Amino acid sequence: MNRPSPHSHRRPAALLAGLAALLVVIAIAVVPRFLETAPEGPSIGGPFSLIDHTGRSVTDADYRGKVMLIYFGYTFCPDVCPTTLGTVTQAYDLLSPEDQARVVPIFITVDPERDTVDQIAQYVGSFSPAVVGLTGSPEQIEPVMKEFRVYARKADTEDGNYSVDHSSILYLMDAKGRYAMHFPGDVNPKDLAAGLRKVIGK
Repeated sequence: MNRPSPHSHRRPAALLAGLAALLVVIAIAVVPRFLETAPEGPSIGGPFSLIDHTGRSVTDADYRGKVMLIYFGYTFCPDVCPTTLGTVTQAYDLLSPEDQARVVPIFITVDPERDTVDQIAQYVGSFSPAVVGLTGSPEQIEPVMKEFRVYARKADTEDGNYSVDHSSILYLMDAKGRYAMHFPGDVNPKDLAAGLRKVIGK
Protein backbone atom coordinates (compact mmCIF):
# COMPACT_ATOMS: atom_id res chain seq x y z
CA MET A 1 0.00 0.00 0.00
CA ASN A 2 1.44 3.32 -1.04
CA ARG A 3 1.64 5.98 1.61
CA PRO A 4 0.97 9.58 0.58
CA SER A 5 4.03 11.72 0.29
CA PRO A 6 4.48 14.22 3.14
CA HIS A 7 4.63 16.90 0.45
CA SER A 8 1.13 15.97 -0.76
CA HIS A 9 -0.41 17.48 2.38
CA ARG A 10 1.28 20.77 1.63
CA ARG A 11 -0.09 21.05 -1.88
CA PRO A 12 -3.67 22.11 -0.96
CA ALA A 13 -2.32 24.78 1.39
CA ALA A 14 0.11 26.00 -1.26
CA LEU A 15 -2.65 26.08 -3.86
CA LEU A 16 -4.91 28.06 -1.52
CA ALA A 17 -2.13 30.52 -0.78
CA GLY A 18 -1.44 30.91 -4.49
CA LEU A 19 -5.13 31.44 -5.20
CA ALA A 20 -5.36 34.09 -2.49
CA ALA A 21 -2.38 35.94 -3.93
CA LEU A 22 -3.91 35.75 -7.40
CA LEU A 23 -7.18 37.22 -6.12
CA VAL A 24 -5.30 40.15 -4.57
CA VAL A 25 -3.56 40.86 -7.88
CA ILE A 26 -6.88 40.67 -9.75
CA ALA A 27 -8.55 43.00 -7.25
CA ILE A 28 -5.82 45.61 -7.63
CA ALA A 29 -6.07 45.44 -11.41
CA VAL A 30 -9.85 45.19 -11.80
CA VAL A 31 -11.36 47.27 -8.99
CA PRO A 32 -10.21 50.64 -10.39
CA ARG A 33 -11.69 49.74 -13.77
CA PHE A 34 -14.91 48.59 -12.12
CA LEU A 35 -15.19 51.88 -10.27
CA GLU A 36 -14.74 53.81 -13.50
CA THR A 37 -17.97 52.23 -14.69
CA ALA A 38 -19.79 52.46 -11.37
CA PRO A 39 -23.38 51.24 -11.65
CA GLU A 40 -26.18 53.76 -11.62
CA GLY A 41 -28.19 53.88 -8.45
CA PRO A 42 -29.11 55.90 -5.39
CA SER A 43 -26.18 54.50 -3.37
CA ILE A 44 -23.68 56.83 -5.06
CA GLY A 45 -23.00 60.07 -3.21
CA GLY A 46 -24.02 61.39 0.17
CA PRO A 47 -23.56 64.26 2.61
CA PHE A 48 -20.18 65.90 3.10
CA SER A 49 -18.61 68.59 5.25
CA LEU A 50 -15.39 70.02 3.80
CA ILE A 51 -13.45 73.26 3.31
CA ASP A 52 -13.58 75.17 0.05
CA HIS A 53 -10.69 76.96 -1.68
CA THR A 54 -11.55 80.22 0.10
CA GLY A 55 -11.18 78.59 3.52
CA ARG A 56 -14.92 78.45 4.17
CA SER A 57 -16.51 75.36 5.75
CA VAL A 58 -19.19 74.00 3.43
CA THR A 59 -21.54 71.05 3.22
CA ASP A 60 -23.39 69.46 0.33
CA ALA A 61 -26.48 71.39 1.45
CA ASP A 62 -24.77 74.65 0.45
CA TYR A 63 -25.12 73.59 -3.19
CA ARG A 64 -28.78 72.60 -3.14
CA GLY A 65 -30.69 74.02 -6.06
CA LYS A 66 -27.70 73.55 -8.37
CA VAL A 67 -26.43 70.58 -10.34
CA MET A 68 -23.09 69.47 -8.86
CA LEU A 69 -20.49 68.27 -11.35
CA ILE A 70 -18.01 66.50 -9.05
CA TYR A 71 -14.54 65.23 -9.85
CA PHE A 72 -12.07 63.61 -7.42
CA GLY A 73 -8.35 64.14 -8.05
CA TYR A 74 -5.29 65.90 -6.68
CA THR A 75 -3.31 68.99 -7.58
CA PHE A 76 0.01 67.18 -8.09
CA CYS A 77 -1.60 64.92 -10.70
CA PRO A 78 0.61 65.12 -13.83
CA ASP A 79 -1.93 64.54 -16.60
CA VAL A 80 -5.35 62.97 -15.96
CA CYS A 81 -6.67 65.58 -13.51
CA PRO A 82 -5.69 68.71 -15.48
CA THR A 83 -6.99 67.14 -18.68
CA THR A 84 -10.33 66.27 -17.05
CA LEU A 85 -10.72 69.68 -15.43
CA GLY A 86 -9.95 71.20 -18.82
CA THR A 87 -12.86 69.17 -20.20
CA VAL A 88 -15.08 70.36 -17.34
CA THR A 89 -14.21 73.97 -18.15
CA GLN A 90 -14.93 73.47 -21.86
CA ALA A 91 -18.26 71.77 -21.15
CA TYR A 92 -19.23 74.55 -18.73
CA ASP A 93 -18.39 77.17 -21.34
CA LEU A 94 -20.70 75.42 -23.83
CA LEU A 95 -23.68 76.03 -21.55
CA SER A 96 -25.90 79.09 -21.78
CA PRO A 97 -25.50 81.71 -19.01
CA GLU A 98 -28.84 80.54 -17.60
CA ASP A 99 -27.65 76.93 -17.41
CA GLN A 100 -24.25 77.94 -16.02
CA ALA A 101 -26.02 79.63 -13.13
CA ARG A 102 -27.56 76.27 -12.24
CA VAL A 103 -24.30 74.28 -12.28
CA VAL A 104 -21.38 74.18 -9.83
CA PRO A 105 -18.25 72.27 -10.93
CA ILE A 106 -16.55 70.81 -7.83
CA PHE A 107 -13.03 69.39 -7.50
CA ILE A 108 -12.51 67.25 -4.35
CA THR A 109 -8.97 66.24 -3.44
CA VAL A 110 -7.96 62.65 -2.75
CA ASP A 111 -4.64 63.95 -1.37
CA PRO A 112 -5.59 66.14 1.62
CA GLU A 113 -2.10 65.91 3.12
CA ARG A 114 -0.63 68.07 0.35
CA ASP A 115 -3.71 69.81 -1.02
CA THR A 116 -4.09 72.66 1.43
CA VAL A 117 -6.61 75.47 0.96
CA ASP A 118 -3.97 77.68 -0.68
CA GLN A 119 -2.81 74.85 -2.95
CA ILE A 120 -6.36 74.03 -4.00
CA ALA A 121 -7.18 77.71 -4.60
CA GLN A 122 -4.19 78.18 -6.89
CA TYR A 123 -5.01 74.98 -8.77
CA VAL A 124 -8.71 75.48 -9.50
CA GLY A 125 -8.08 79.15 -10.26
CA SER A 126 -5.94 78.11 -13.21
CA PHE A 127 -8.98 76.53 -14.88
CA SER A 128 -12.09 78.60 -14.26
CA PRO A 129 -13.47 80.90 -11.54
CA ALA A 130 -16.57 78.69 -11.65
CA VAL A 131 -14.72 75.64 -10.28
CA VAL A 132 -14.96 75.10 -6.52
CA GLY A 133 -12.07 73.27 -4.86
CA LEU A 134 -12.74 71.24 -1.71
CA THR A 135 -10.27 69.82 0.79
CA GLY A 136 -10.22 68.88 4.46
CA SER A 137 -8.59 66.48 6.86
CA PRO A 138 -8.03 62.84 5.84
CA GLU A 139 -10.82 61.95 8.28
CA GLN A 140 -13.17 64.28 6.38
CA ILE A 141 -12.12 63.18 2.90
CA GLU A 142 -12.20 59.40 3.42
CA PRO A 143 -15.96 59.01 4.04
CA VAL A 144 -16.76 61.22 1.03
CA MET A 145 -14.61 58.99 -1.17
CA LYS A 146 -16.47 55.95 0.14
CA GLU A 147 -19.84 57.55 -0.55
CA PHE A 148 -18.87 58.13 -4.18
CA ARG A 149 -17.06 54.77 -4.55
CA VAL A 150 -13.79 56.51 -5.38
CA TYR A 151 -10.61 54.45 -5.54
CA ALA A 152 -7.32 56.12 -4.53
CA ARG A 153 -3.98 54.64 -3.50
CA LYS A 154 -0.60 56.25 -2.88
CA ALA A 155 2.33 55.08 -4.99
CA ASP A 156 5.92 55.98 -4.12
CA THR A 157 8.03 57.57 -6.84
CA GLU A 158 11.77 57.44 -7.48
CA ASP A 159 12.33 60.95 -6.16
CA GLY A 160 11.08 59.95 -2.71
CA ASN A 161 7.72 61.67 -3.19
CA TYR A 162 4.47 59.95 -4.10
CA SER A 163 1.74 59.98 -6.71
CA VAL A 164 -1.86 58.89 -6.22
CA ASP A 165 -3.42 56.24 -8.42
CA HIS A 166 -7.14 57.05 -8.52
CA SER A 167 -10.34 56.42 -10.43
CA SER A 168 -11.35 59.12 -12.90
CA ILE A 169 -15.11 59.67 -12.90
CA LEU A 170 -17.28 62.76 -13.31
CA TYR A 171 -20.42 62.61 -11.15
CA LEU A 172 -23.53 64.62 -11.95
CA MET A 173 -25.73 65.18 -8.92
CA ASP A 174 -29.14 66.79 -9.39
CA ALA A 175 -30.43 69.95 -7.71
CA LYS A 176 -31.54 67.89 -4.70
CA GLY A 177 -28.09 66.33 -4.24
CA ARG A 178 -29.10 62.97 -5.69
CA TYR A 179 -26.98 60.96 -8.11
CA ALA A 180 -28.13 61.49 -11.69
CA MET A 181 -25.42 60.04 -13.96
CA HIS A 182 -21.67 59.75 -14.41
CA PHE A 183 -19.10 60.02 -17.18
CA PRO A 184 -15.54 58.75 -17.55
CA GLY A 185 -12.86 61.39 -17.12
CA ASP A 186 -12.00 61.30 -20.81
CA VAL A 187 -15.53 62.21 -21.93
CA ASN A 188 -15.95 64.63 -24.83
CA PRO A 189 -16.85 68.18 -23.65
CA LYS A 190 -19.92 68.23 -25.90
CA ASP A 191 -21.21 64.97 -24.44
CA LEU A 192 -20.62 66.24 -20.92
CA ALA A 193 -22.43 69.49 -21.68
CA ALA A 194 -25.35 67.48 -23.10
CA GLY A 195 -25.47 65.43 -19.89
CA LEU A 196 -25.49 68.57 -17.80
CA ARG A 197 -28.38 70.03 -19.82
CA LYS A 198 -30.31 66.80 -19.35
CA VAL A 199 -29.89 66.88 -15.57
CA ILE A 200 -30.64 70.61 -15.42
CA GLY A 201 -33.89 70.02 -17.30
CA LYS A 202 -35.20 67.45 -14.83
